[in-house]
Amino acid sequence: MHASLKMNEPSTDGALDKAGPSLGEIAFQFNPKELALTKTVSWTRPTTKGTNRASPPQFQGPQPSKLTIEMFFDASDTHDDSVVKNVEKLFECCVPTPTSLAAKKASPPWVQFRWGGLTSFLAYVSTVSAKYTLFTAEGLPIRATCSVTLEELAGAPPKTNPTSGGQAPHREHVLVSGDTLPAIAYREYGDPGLWRAVAAANGIDDPTRLRPGGRLLLPAQSDLLHDPGRRSGPVEQAPPSTPSGPVEQPTAGLPARTLEVADAVR
Repeated sequence: MHASLKMNEPSTDGALDKAGPSLGEIAFQFNPKELALTKTVSWTRPTTKGTNRASPPQFQGPQPSKLTIEMFFDASDTHDDSVVKNVEKLFECCVPTPTSLAAKKASPPWVQFRWGGLTSFLAYVSTVSAKYTLFTAEGLPIRATCSVTLEELAGAPPKTNPTSGGQAPHREHVLVSGDTLPAIAYREYGDPGLWRAVAAANGIDDPTRLRPGGRLLLPAQSDLLHDPGRRSGPVEQAPPSTPSGPVEQPTAGLPARTLEVADAVR
C-alpha cells in the first residue's frame, strides 16, 4: 500500500495548529506489521526533609506525542534516481526552509503522515535514518528503507491564560539569563514594540523581574496586533532582568540523521 508525508511551510503567525503553504509530499510504499506511537507526561516529586515517606508527585504536563514509521522506496523496475531524490527530501525535512530563514525565524518543514484514512498530528521530523539496500551496476541506489520519527508540534488546543485573562497562547518560551521582553518580541514576531502586549498577556507588571526558568506564554501575532496595549513609535527598551541564582542554559538539540549503505547487488 502507498502512503505519503505531506510537507508544509511553518505557520506565519506563530500558531501551532495550522501549517503554512504546501511544500509538496513524499510518496512511499508502506505496509507495516505494527505502528509505534508514544505519549508521555512529566511528573516531579519534591524532596522532603525530616520524613521517612516520599512526597506526593506533582503533575507538570504532557510531553509531545512521537510516531516512528518505516518507509520503503523501490525503483528496481525503472532504475532511475527517484529513490535518491526521495531520501534527500527526507533529509531536507531536518533543516530550515529558505522562506523561514529569510523571515529570520528558522524552522524545518512541518509534516503530516497520511495512510488510507489515517492522518497523523501536525509534526516535525526529529530523526531520519536511511539504508540503501540495492544498487545498479553503475552504483545508483534503487532501493532504500528509511526510519523516520515524527514529533508532535502541539498538544491540546491552547486555552486562555487564567492569570491575566489574556489571549490564547500558541507558544511557550522558557526564560534564560539575559532575556528581555523586547528581545523575545523581536525574535518571535520581528517587532520589539510588541513587548508591552506580551507583558500584558502574561500579567507582567515589572519587566525587570523576569526569573530564569519561568515560562512565558506567547500569543499569535494576529492577537497581539489587535491588543490595545501595543505601543507604536520608537521602542522603549525594557530594563534587563536580573537573574537570581545559577542558571542552567538549555541545550539546543539538532535532528539526528544517519546513512547506511549495504553491499551493491549487481
